[in-house]
Amino acid sequence: MIEKLQKKYALSEQGAKDLIKGCIACALQNISFMFPVGLLYFLVSDLMAGGISAQRTVFYIVGCVICVGIILLTTWFQYNATYFATYKESGVRRISLAEQLRRIPLSFFGKKDLADLTSTIMADCTFLEQSFSHFIPELFGAVASTVLVAIGILFFDWRMALAALWVLPVSFAIVWLSAKVQEMLNRKSMDAKMACADGIQECIETVRDLKSCNAEEAYLEGLDRKIKAVEHRAVISEFGTAAFVVSASLILKLGIATVALVGSMLLIDGSLDVLTFFLFLLVVSRFYDPLQGALQNLAAVISTRTNIARMNEILDHPVQTGKTTLSNQGYDIVFDHVGFSYNQEETVLEDVSFTAKQGQVTALVGPSGGGKTTVSRLASRFWDVNKGTITVGGMDISQIDPETLLSLYSIVFQDVTLFDNTILENIRIGRKDASDEEVLAAARLANCEEFAQKLPDKWNSRIGENGCELSGGERQRISIARAFLKDAPIILLDEATASLDVENETLIQSALSRLIQKKTVLVIAHRMRTVAGADKIVVLADGRVAEEGPPAELLRTDGIYSRMVALQSESQGWAIKSGI
Repeated sequence: MIEKLQKKYALSEQGAKDLIKGCIACALQNISFMFPVGLLYFLVSDLMAGGISAQRTVFYIVGCVICVGIILLTTWFQYNATYFATYKESGVRRISLAEQLRRIPLSFFGKKDLADLTSTIMADCTFLEQSFSHFIPELFGAVASTVLVAIGILFFDWRMALAALWVLPVSFAIVWLSAKVQEMLNRKSMDAKMACADGIQECIETVRDLKSCNAEEAYLEGLDRKIKAVEHRAVISEFGTAAFVVSASLILKLGIATVALVGSMLLIDGSLDVLTFFLFLLVVSRFYDPLQGALQNLAAVISTRTNIARMNEILDHPVQTGKTTLSNQGYDIVFDHVGFSYNQEETVLEDVSFTAKQGQVTALVGPSGGGKTTVSRLASRFWDVNKGTITVGGMDISQIDPETLLSLYSIVFQDVTLFDNTILENIRIGRKDASDEEVLAAARLANCEEFAQKLPDKWNSRIGENGCELSGGERQRISIARAFLKDAPIILLDEATASLDVENETLIQSALSRLIQKKTVLVIAHRMRTVAGADKIVVLADGRVAEEGPPAELLRTDGIYSRMVALQSESQGWAIKSGI
């Protein structure tokens, strides 16, 4: 049962146990509210019998105190079992989602955008927090307490019990049968919300380009339509839910009328006494209150399916696993008949084989879309190959835990990711246990001192979100400093100087020259002069190795590499000319 609840509601094991406890607590609270009804029944019975003695008065006073005590105790238990437990589970759920995302292959993130994942971790978890503190325990608690009370009144008088209970299956059936309609409405509402969130995020990220192209007004018109679509879908979803819940509630209220009608007929017929009639009127007046809320809670529980499905998509996604101990002999990277595709329709790499030797620089070049970046990502196990093997020092990397494997790699990306923190702490990402002296030494090797000394707080200056206070070259040097600090035996350089000015490119190239000494180096580059000094060139075209060898040797052939060098040499002579 625990496992089923975990799967059905995206819960931890403790969360599933707490959900059961919450349901029991809500049931006990609902039952406790029936005790005053029983006490009132005895009071009316005594009054009809001729009055209340002093001894019975004490009984009723003590009974009232006990009823209040039981209600307070069950309410306290219910509050702790639902709200407090839910807040803890909400934190556990967010952490488990984040941990799962950490272990999922990066191919998953290619199918998801930031707004969608952020919404799952924040908005969906918040909605489920409300569901598990309000809707689900109260629903099952109401059902459980109703079943117990129903059994009791059936034994008391089955005719009046049937008059009170016939509305229950009809009301719940109406809401339950609306599940598919509600799921469809919720799914469309969620799609509208995601489209709106994507649009807002895109607008913020591209505001510079929109302004420069005078496209703000047109874009905001489209964004306004997305916002209105969210409002439209929300209204439809609320109406769709309300139509079923209100209809079910109306039928539920008919139970009071049928109890009064049947009771009156039996009373006139002489087969029912006034006291029993009065008891049932009291019971149904309290009986339907939790069920009224239960119908709304049932609709809310149905609506959580969309949010739970989004969470389970993350939690059920296969993760990358492997050994946590390394067995490599050296650091040669070998691609052996590797094939890879991001999806079934598009093959990116097909039968790729080459070796990047330790102590050498191996450069990956070729036309755009040839698979260069994919090769570097496969080498570091950001993705897993579809066929073939990749080894490091003879060790199959598919058998190694990704985080353990990445201890062998220092990676310098073209697009640097920095954090809104100090320069020192951004560099310390390379090795979290490094001392300040070690961080400063790595920073100087990467030529960071030149710009750090100009900042107000020097090395302790905060650099803004994603390093917005720094230039592109300065941000890139921090990335290289991280690699120096990590000092891994394998270096992956992904277009590290592609978008830099001449001055910054020179500084970074000098830093990279110090970084790559005596290491296995895999370089991706579009500028042929960047890799002219490489030990080996691997030319990738159409997902295959078209050529490989030393640069001088490839230049002598009339192949892709020699043509790319010739074209870039010609492009260097191009200049903007006036039409005058």
